[in-house]
Amino acid sequence: MARVRVLSTDARTPGRRETDAALSLANRMPRLVLEARRVAASLAHGLHGRRRAGPGESFWQFRPFVAGETAQRVDWRRSGRGDHLFVREREWEAAHSIWLWIDRSASMAYASELAGAPKIERALVLGLALADAFVEAGERVGLLGLAPPRATRHIAERMAEAIVADRAGLDADLPPATPLALLDEAVIVGDLLAPIGELTQAVEGLSARGARGHLAMIVDPVEETFPFSGQAMLHDLEAGLSLRVGDAGSWGAAYRERMTRHREALADLTRRRGWTLTVHRTDRPASEAALRVLTLVSAARGASLGAA
Repeated sequence: MARVRVLSTDARTPGRRETDAALSLANRMPRLVLEARRVAASLAHGLHGRRRAGPGESFWQFRPFVAGETAQRVDWRRSGRGDHLFVREREWEAAHSIWLWIDRSASMAYASELAGAPKIERALVLGLALADAFVEAGERVGLLGLAPPRATRHIAERMAEAIVADRAGLDADLPPATPLALLDEAVIVGDLLAPIGELTQAVEGLSARGARGHLAMIVDPVEETFPFSGQAMLHDLEAGLSLRVGDAGSWGAAYRERMTRHREALADLTRRRGWTLTVHRTDRPASEAALRVLTLVSAARGASLGAA
């Protein structure tokens, strides 16, 4: 039978106690940031930048002059090198952002011996890796309720610092239901074990103005299989309740059926709102989930730009 453990409250922050007093930024940053950068660097294919012709300051490309355009659009320096006229196009700079939220509530402290990492560590690594990859692709990334969108090379460190300082986040198992702008996107990373009604309210609140979003469900292998038998003590980490059962094996079928119904309800919710759902088990590499979310965000970006 698989053994499980529950991490302490301190383990649900990306900082390590032995480095809390260090003055160096590198020393204060957790191994999770380093792991996130490794995951981000391993993504050979990911999000493509939002490059499109339009108003902006960054050069994008030259294209042939089209009859009917004003002469002011001609780039005479480039045109002077040949027999054709060319127009300098600039990169389109859309005022939209990607918003991350990472669940650090009590249920995320769960870890079994079958898992490669505790749920909270995997969620932090995945979230910070995605932030790093998004910024590398030219996106602005913010933390819902914590940090405004920014595009900095040190986005993983900045977000880790904000999370470390946010002790209130240890009690929140849902993101703030703040409506996002139409062209914004949300990436919610957590175990998504809150009641489906509460999850629905959160998703509908975030997408009230038409924003797209992506749910990344972090699951321990034991949470899917429930491989217990005989006497067992069941704990509700969120409510602080415990229940001793005489035959855990008899609970297995009902538990798995309930988990299946919950996941089906999540899938239905994301379909109705135009969001996506990614299920990631902690016995699989974090890069698998990161690549899938990046691909889904890239596809959504393409659809959004095509409709603009």
